[in-house]
Amino acid sequence: MPEPIFYSYAYPPPEGFAEAKVRPASASWNPTLREFVLPYDAVRTAEDRDDALMQFLQSTYEAAATLAQWDRDALEHTGAWPSHQS
Repeated sequence: MPEPIFYSYAYPPPEGFAEAKVRPASASWNPTLREFVLPYDAVRTAEDRDDALMQFLQSTYEAAATLAQWDRDALEHTGAWPSHQS
């Protein structure tokens, strides 16, 4: 049975995406899936699970955004999120 994974991809993948350096060290490019993968067990057993997953998500996003030359100023939220009021 295949092991569970977290994954991240960009479509179409920008040139050099597969060679991007992503974190944490247990993350890698899967040429069959054509996406970055992070084994679930690597997150489950990490000292700081939240940080391990966020490193993966942030580093793969940054690789895609930089290599594809996305307008990050228009895409990224830097202020406080409004609070939810019932």
